[in-house]
Amino acid sequence: MKKVQFKPNTTVAAIIEQNGKFLLVEEKTDRGNRYNQPAGHLEDGETLIEAVIRETMEESAYAFTPQYLLGVYHWKHPHNDTTYLRFAFVGKVGLHYPMQELDTGIVQAVWMDIDEIRDKAGLMRSEQVIACIEDYLAGKSYPLEVITNL
Repeated sequence: MKKVQFKPNTTVAAIIEQNGKFLLVEEKTDRGNRYNQPAGHLEDGETLIEAVIRETMEESAYAFTPQYLLGVYHWKHPHNDTTYLRFAFVGKVGLHYPMQELDTGIVQAVWMDIDEIRDKAGLMRSEQVIACIEDYLAGKSYPLEVITNL
């Protein structure tokens, strides 16, 4: 009997800090509203960098320019047993398009400082949200050149 190949979900996330605050999105989930970085799934035919730029615009209405890779996060969701490989990118926020409609399920984009985020730890979409911010604050970074698209 042939074993089914395991295929985790590939996701991207944008870690954006400006003036001491981080850009998050409030989104509807099956556990109520939660906070997350602008993030989403890699689509067929796009690079990881293209995906994080697209997802940031779709979820927050902000342009995003990735500057470096923060890290790769392997996480299994405890409520649905789905495994995710999250590629987190740090970069600069660009123009805001406030008239743009946000992705389905996104309530709003919000800016929070680290104390607000830590205080609302139980309202984060996953452990990955705070883990990425703490890694960013610790100075972790990898050049974008570590990602190769063939």
